[in-house]
Amino acid sequence: MNAALLDFPPAGPLPRDLMERALDPHILLGMPHLNGSGLSETWLMKELGHRHWLMLARHLGIDNADFRTAEGEEAYAAICATSLAAARFDTVCANDILTIHSRLSAVSRTQTSTRHELSVYGRSVGTVELISTFVHRRIKGNNHSIARVTLRGAQAQRFEFSPLAQNAADIRNGRLGTHFGFPVFANEALRTFKFYPSTSQEFNGAGLFYFAEYQALVDRALENWFPGRGPVVQREVYFLGNIEKNESVFFELIECSVETATIYGLLRRQNGKVIARIFNTS
Repeated sequence: MNAALLDFPPAGPLPRDLMERALDPHILLGMPHLNGSGLSETWLMKELGHRHWLMLARHLGIDNADFRTAEGEEAYAAICATSLAAARFDTVCANDILTIHSRLSAVSRTQTSTRHELSVYGRSVGTVELISTFVHRRIKGNNHSIARVTLRGAQAQRFEFSPLAQNAADIRNGRLGTHFGFPVFANEALRTFKFYPSTSQEFNGAGLFYFAEYQALVDRALENWFPGRGPVVQREVYFLGNIEKNESVFFELIECSVETATIYGLLRRQNGKVIARIFNTS
């Protein structure tokens, strides 16, 4: 038999190699990365979430982001807080090269931070921090049963202080009285907007309402109430829960300041539970 006639499929790249490519700091921007006001925050958060998970996998010494509990069950690195600061997304255009310099640090036994410095041709256009914790479903297929979990192979390590992580813990435990100048636990809504998230568009591959879509819902409500408002320059989102598919979501405007162009609002699922607290300044 002539060996030259055998058809051996070429070996593809290894997942580890593709992880390194996905973490390349430079991205040539085009239509998928932009919106009518410049760089798309929703695209950016999805991209940085992906990088966060890949950086976690690399940090843990595994070849992909297939995270597992100590019992071998599927786990997810759920984003529990995000911070966007000094954003200048309206200065970003098609064919610009966005550079993302990222750094990972452990902030507690169960939480990890990645900080991403964004620039275009050496000019800063913003800074983003993401905090994640590992979670799993206590009830299979039930997004209301999401709970924190210890990852298999997790080891003690040196922790770095993160004000964002501290604020998230203080909000979750009822210890933070005010933030952005607003009382955190005020509950009376000035206005309410109802959404019906799309299963095919706004849920991720794990079947969870995608963290990047929380802020997108907020923007839709604010654009409806305040047309012509300026671009967001600072935003913090604190995530407190998830929703089921085909479940409605309410955004409640709790406080706003015309002088500082700052708002504070809540996202609630249809049973009234708060699933996020959002602060942003335009």
